Amino acid sequence: MLLTQENKLYAQSYFFERVYDETLAQASYVIGDANTKEAIVIDPQRDMDVYLEIAKKNNLKITKVAETHIHADFLSGSRELVAVTDATLLLSDEGGTDWQYEFPHTGLKDGSIIKVGQVELKVMHTPGHTPESITFLVSDTKAPATTQRAITGDFIFVGDVGRPDLLEKAAGQIGSPEVGAKQLYNSIQKFSQLPDDLEIWAGHGAGSFCGKSLSTIPNSTLKDEKLTNQAFHFKNDEKGFVKYILDGQPTPPKYFAVMKHLNKVNRPLLIQVPILPKLNQTTFQKAIDNNLLIIDTRNKAEAAKGHIPNSLHIENSKTLSTWIGSLVDYQQQLVLITEEKDTEDLTRKLMRIGMDNIYGFVTDLDKMTVPLEKSELVSIEELKKHLDKKNVQIIDVRTADEYNNGHIRGAENIVLTSLENSLDKIDKDKSVIVYCQSGVRAAMATSILNRNGFKNIKTYSGGINEWTEKKNELVK
Repeated sequence: MLLTQENKLYAQSYFFERVYDETLAQASYVIGDANTKEAIVIDPQRDMDVYLEIAKKNNLKITKVAETHIHADFLSGSRELVAVTDATLLLSDEGGTDWQYEFPHTGLKDGSIIKVGQVELKVMHTPGHTPESITFLVSDTKAPATTQRAITGDFIFVGDVGRPDLLEKAAGQIGSPEVGAKQLYNSIQKFSQLPDDLEIWAGHGAGSFCGKSLSTIPNSTLKDEKLTNQAFHFKNDEKGFVKYILDGQPTPPKYFAVMKHLNKVNRPLLIQVPILPKLNQTTFQKAIDNNLLIIDTRNKAEAAKGHIPNSLHIENSKTLSTWIGSLVDYQQQLVLITEEKDTEDLTRKLMRIGMDNIYGFVTDLDKMTVPLEKSELVSIEELKKHLDKKNVQIIDVRTADEYNNGHIRGAENIVLTSLENSLDKIDKDKSVIVYCQSGVRAAMATSILNRNGFKNIKTYSGGINEWTEKKNELVK
């Protein structure tokens, strides 16, 4: 399953459950009083039926919904959950006028107290990742000696801290990274004064673009983070921290800017997972004639054997929503080619990033009387024969860091997410061979090039994985 839940019902008599979406490496939390049955949900995902099911199963009533900050990497389900449960929406009013939520809510400030039965959540303003970012310090008022928990959002991760450069890279706030880094430094110094046994429950795990070295471990303690988290090792060295935290941050997906906007302003709500239509021959042909974007989500080997001309190939995996959000315009209406069993999974993945403009699904391409194209694949032996040939251009579509750590001799690096803006770097008079790590990104790249009129494209599907498994040399 791509969605996991970790149920933690502790002796101090309050309910605590972490809900983790592996597709976006995003965590949300349900906290409730075992006696009054009140519950709060923090940072819910948009397909929020999971929280309704948790509440029903545990005889809880969701009375409050809160967020740690204005998210950039997923479309928050807070307003959807409030619309269904009539809960109170609690959001940060910190950060200044530019970082206020633009819809009705109950505002939270540093020191605000939220009561959920005997459970108390104290608000701590922890700016840096974003100006309005807050942390919730959770305690049991009837058992004050028990360990506190901190719901840190994107402030403190296990093994990392939230990046302060996203406001510039995703929201266009030029010059904000250094300001955010200094705020983050001060927030860490303040947070470090809390008890060492404080449990840290973060908003993301490994795979998120909100940091550069997040752990797969779901929670930690402040003591452990002080020992192992490099960001905590700059006491009395603000300048060193700023350099460390801004260096080497990955390029964020393009869709982050859309999420940042939609999570701040009023927008249409989607309170149920939609059931989207399955297209027949007539409606599918109409979609083709009207130039709707066809995304083939089948595995790369199957799509290579026969796909719709000019379709975009993005294989269905736990990273599908990130790739679609990075490569597809939100204004573009979509048709998704998939299997019947995967339609709900795809719908959920896309609604979590607000990609709602879906015309329908094609679940049996074999029954459609439309022409198909094949992708031309090259084996590792064929690729070796093309090395150093002047009439062949070899393109590595991995990230710059991956490329610099080792690539095939003669290959040039054009990162997949920048490929469509770098078409002038590709010679139409040459035979082009594309590769990546495993072949998944290469298949995407090939489809992008085909859509842009490049026809002499071959894909080395084995990628660096096969190249190194067979003991071939990499150039650094």
